[in-house]
Amino acid sequence: MVKYIRHDFSSFSCLVEYIQSLIMASWKSNSLPYMTNGKCLTYIIGYSGFGFDLCRFCCSMLALFDGIVSFFFVTSSFVLLNVMFPSGKFWPFAKSFTLWSTVVDLCILRFSYLTVSLQVKCFALWQAHYMLGLALLKREEYAEGARELEKALDLGRGANPKGYMVEEIWQELARARYLLWEQESTRRSWDLQNLKETCEEALKEKHFLDDSQIEGFTDENTQSNLEQLEALSRVFNKAAEDDIPTEVPDYLCCKITLDIFRDPVIAPSGVTYERAVILDHLLKVGKFDPVSREPLYPSQLVPNLAIKEAVHAFLETHGWAYKTD
Repeated sequence: MVKYIRHDFSSFSCLVEYIQSLIMASWKSNSLPYMTNGKCLTYIIGYSGFGFDLCRFCCSMLALFDGIVSFFFVTSSFVLLNVMFPSGKFWPFAKSFTLWSTVVDLCILRFSYLTVSLQVKCFALWQAHYMLGLALLKREEYAEGARELEKALDLGRGANPKGYMVEEIWQELARARYLLWEQESTRRSWDLQNLKETCEEALKEKHFLDDSQIEGFTDENTQSNLEQLEALSRVFNKAAEDDIPTEVPDYLCCKITLDIFRDPVIAPSGVTYERAVILDHLLKVGKFDPVSREPLYPSQLVPNLAIKEAVHAFLETHGWAYKTD
């Protein structure tokens, strides 16, 4: 006997809880859960000895397979992993998970299967981009990983600004950008060093040939040789300046945290703060400007686009500034 039960879900947490209960019930009662299109349609097949209809059983098995495939790609792989590892036990597993190539393939395939509501699409998309970004970082594909994490950050802001993991995504994005800079910086350093040594050898050889055409060695020729070598060294040191970590300019740092800006906002006093930090101050400390001590409300904060562009330009040429403690 087959019984059809349709369930609607208002949130992914309800969906996760229901899937967990289905799996547990299926394991205890030998029934088959069928999940499809963001909803669950449960096929409960009763095993009454050998009296069940074999044809119906086979059809239900095919429906089960089709439903699981649809559900797997429509909903987030992140949600499925949380079903497998409830109570926050997924992340310790993810840290040591080695089969990241499989995660990359699943995330890429899942993009083409999003046919549910716009809200679920946004929710699933930013999580897919986030998981894909993490997987690419594990594979040391830092440029692609950073791009996916940036997409997750943008989609998260549009989908649910209060609920998505802005800090965690930013930390992973900063790590990706720093690792990318470190990789490229090492390559540039080797290239510059090899080029410098080649130029020095060529310069020394030139001076040796020049000196051989002149009777005896003069102090002037030796001094000229040293000056040219020093000039060459200055040129290469200048070329490597951007890859040498220094101090981030004060105007690019929040007055409260002293960290480089991510989402700067300006107060009526003219002071620029990090949005999350100043909002936290207004909520927990009081409705006043921490520098000028004047009354301040969240509605008075305005995005500082000039500083945001300046930060972006600085980070483009000084990737070491992405490093977080």
